[in-house]
Amino acid sequence: MTETVNLERGNTQIKKPKWLRVKLPTGDNYRSVRKLVDNYKLHTICESGNCPNMGECWGEGTATFMILGNICTRSCGFCNVATGRPESVDWEEPDRVARSVKLMKVKHAVLTSVDRDDLADGGSIIWQETVNAVRRLSPATTMETLIPDFKGELKNVDRIVQVHPDVVSHNIETVKRLTRKVRIQAQYDRSMMVLKHLKDQGMKRTKSGIMLGLGEKDNEVIEAMEDLRKSRVDILTIGQYLQPTKRHLPVAEFVEPERFDKYKTLGLDMGFRFVESGPLVRSSYHAERHLF
Repeated sequence: MTETVNLERGNTQIKKPKWLRVKLPTGDNYRSVRKLVDNYKLHTICESGNCPNMGECWGEGTATFMILGNICTRSCGFCNVATGRPESVDWEEPDRVARSVKLMKVKHAVLTSVDRDDLADGGSIIWQETVNAVRRLSPATTMETLIPDFKGELKNVDRIVQVHPDVVSHNIETVKRLTRKVRIQAQYDRSMMVLKHLKDQGMKRTKSGIMLGLGEKDNEVIEAMEDLRKSRVDILTIGQYLQPTKRHLPVAEFVEPERFDKYKTLGLDMGFRFVESGPLVRSSYHAERHLF
């Protein structure tokens, strides 16, 4: 069956272009991790998010884990995570994540979370505890923390700085004009402030990501890239937005690979240390390679 995507232009449906077709995951390393995940019922965003790069990343020893539950206090137009009132904080979660990292023999762990605007600390204490727990059980494992904006509360951002992960990432997701539509409760300038603050506080490697295909214009993408460089961001990921369900924002455009290549060249010329740019790129794509 040919996969189609509804662009919500009447009843018109178009086929996903050939460059969005994904190869099935293979390889001994992938199969080994797959067996562990199934046997121990481990939870990764790679799997629950149906990431197209799961096989490649698991084969390289990289996996992404989501903390602070699976209910978000925000309702972003692109995201398939449930929105509502989250459950109370599970203080045993950091140790469970750490055990999963150890069992899976993860070389590079990416940690992310839902937004927890219901908590005074934004969940930043659990963030700290999780990083520390992984380090206790797997001291050789490197880590990237893909954090929320913590509503711009810098005392909460600073808790991430205190545990000094190898990479700190915060995604702007889209261009300035579309931020209110795409991210709703987020603010473009606040995200830029958080990214700059991380760098000002001594974080060696900072990172952000953008999705294309939401109706952004070329000059707006370039402006966002320039703003990220002004915030001294080191690593940039650019990928194609795909509509999770009919309730979410429609895809406005499937961006051709040549445009992704153009943004990669431009980004490197701007001074980004790494630019991962392509239709299937996701935030943690090639994350293990960003440890310059």
